[in-house]
Amino acid sequence: MVCGSFGVGCTGLDGPFTRGMRSDQVDGIDIIEFNLNYSNNLGLLLRAWIFTKFAFMSMFVALTYPYDILFATSTPLTAGIPGILGRWLRRKTFVFEVRDLWPELPKAMGVITNPVLLFFMSVLEWASYRSAHRLIGLSPGICEGIISRGVSSSKVRLVPNGCDLEIFNSETTLEADLSDIKDDDLLVVFTGTHGPANGLDAVLDAASIHKKKGKNEIKIMLVGDGKLKPLLIKRADEEGLSNVIFKAPVPKHELAKILKRADVGMQILANVPAFYYGTSPNKFFDYLSAGLPVLNNYPGWLASMINKNECGYAIKPDDPEAFSQALIHAEMNRDKLLKMGINAKQLAIVKFDRTKLSKDWVNWVIDEI
Repeated sequence: MVCGSFGVGCTGLDGPFTRGMRSDQVDGIDIIEFNLNYSNNLGLLLRAWIFTKFAFMSMFVALTYPYDILFATSTPLTAGIPGILGRWLRRKTFVFEVRDLWPELPKAMGVITNPVLLFFMSVLEWASYRSAHRLIGLSPGICEGIISRGVSSSKVRLVPNGCDLEIFNSETTLEADLSDIKDDDLLVVFTGTHGPANGLDAVLDAASIHKKKGKNEIKIMLVGDGKLKPLLIKRADEEGLSNVIFKAPVPKHELAKILKRADVGMQILANVPAFYYGTSPNKFFDYLSAGLPVLNNYPGWLASMINKNECGYAIKPDDPEAFSQALIHAEMNRDKLLKMGINAKQLAIVKFDRTKLSKDWVNWVIDEI
């Protein structure tokens, strides 16, 4: 496994870096870690530099280390570069997982507008897809996007993010000690990046309505970090939103403790049509794993899944009142909320068990060798 460094994550390696990298075996896995500290708080240019540097350092591994299959996962799109070289220069099997459609998604968000950069990204996207023996799409829209670039559907498989049922096992997980939350409060949690794509001002809009209506028993907790977190905290302070609590990012086993205490998980994104079928957020599957009803604020495949399985609330985007009313309904109908949580857990077990998805993934990839 080749990776960079991340403040919250831990590779298990603790030796010194030599020429920007260190390696060892952890739990039977050979790990190569580059001294590249990435954070969502970084600016676009610095993140792009880290992505590019990671790709070039990974090229050395792809061209010199022994392996049978090269599996690369994006974003960033530059993760496909080592796979392209491994495929054509070493004739290795290349499997490419597409977590977001690039450059389509950043273009739709208006993050990248330079036509020259978009052109080169489009070329890299095409080369990655055409070089790969197998392509994994994490959502229906991603799979359709890959196929639309002229790739045979036989080479593409939908394998969404899975549910870590063991980590979120309610029978063994301890409940977090949250001094800010009373026993009869409705705790609504968002976990993940606080960035432009997440549209978390929608959450503060709902909290503002709750404050005006005196619904102080609805507590909203935002767990994570990101570029816009300081601005969100500033807004909450200025508006006196004491019903909103900000927490630093935590490892997943600690997150499991928070979600065990929570009553609702929020799947929030900015209202960008490219998100509707083109994303597969980890947090959604964490909520299901924990048996939490999900509040989703945009249409698409996740909203349809929530409605079909009666495991939460799917509301219209950019509608603060609907957002607020959904949470008020949840607070006033705890029995129904409990049933939604049971349905969420059942969906996790039946359809998104990571162990089963992993076995299906391995069997499909091995067929190529």
